Amino acid sequence: MTKRALITGITGQDGSYLAEFLLEQGYEVHGVVRRSSTEGGERIDHIVDRVHLHQADLLDQSSLAQAIDDSQPTEIYNLAAQSFVPTSWKQPVLTAEFTSVAVTRVLEAMRSVKSDARMYQASSSEMYGRVLEVPQSETTPFYPRSPYGVAKVYGHYITVNYRESYDMFAVSGILFNHESPRRGLEFVTRKISNGVARIKLGLDTELRLGNRDAQRDWGFAGDYVQAMWKMLQQDEPDDYVIATGETHTVQEFVEIAFAHAGLDWQEYVKVDPAFIRPAEVDLLIGDPAKAKAKLNWEPTVNFRGLVEMMVDSDLSALS
Repeated sequence: MTKRALITGITGQDGSYLAEFLLEQGYEVHGVVRRSSTEGGERIDHIVDRVHLHQADLLDQSSLAQAIDDSQPTEIYNLAAQSFVPTSWKQPVLTAEFTSVAVTRVLEAMRSVKSDARMYQASSSEMYGRVLEVPQSETTPFYPRSPYGVAKVYGHYITVNYRESYDMFAVSGILFNHESPRRGLEFVTRKISNGVARIKLGLDTELRLGNRDAQRDWGFAGDYVQAMWKMLQQDEPDDYVIATGETHTVQEFVEIAFAHAGLDWQEYVKVDPAFIRPAEVDLLIGDPAKAKAKLNWEPTVNFRGLVEMMVDSDLSALS
């Protein structure tokens, strides 16, 4: 039997890597796209003739049910969300609709149309926010510090509730920051790699950043989507932290990126208060022990390799 996957957010960073990976595994891959969506389609341009796209909207449950009915998936990956933290301060209600309530719509659509499918929900390390222990594991209490983090906590617990109430195979992956050359330009990592490339090529003269002391646990998105898939291959549904277990500062990212391009960061980087969050998340570092033990998952790209990969990609694209 051919395995079929339905991915919401297929045109995003994670969706595009996941679609590629599932095609390699022999899956028939379906994706949900918004009719009005003009952004990000280029991430799947190279595989668009190998995937089946369905028009649906996370705000419209009937369209989600139709997409599930049409694709008849064995696995559903809910990756779509309003996922940029600063935007969640500017549009908190919209973020709640897309990032929390929409998860219920996906679960309800699945329950009514294809309850025997397996579902992956994209949870986030931002749920830990003002962290109550270091490192963070599956049992660490949540203390979100942004409308996005709050919305993700709702999405996480509604998934647990459907699993326990309706005996559905639904899991949450608590993914720590994961980046790639396909990361949106609004995210600080891609902003840095793109900024370095633009300065190197003479297109810009400075890079403006907010809090460079913020620490994150950064991995490669291509590694992390494999963990999503592994969660749905288990005998029992469960939740997992996916992380590298290492923490680095934005400043470290800056130094490696500029050095890789042969530049002195101190000549180009400026602090801009406009990029500092109302409530900062200080130290996110995940404990992936459970995923390593139960899923046999390991990250393959280290921090320096990730930074250099992103700078190389932006240099290549811009030149």
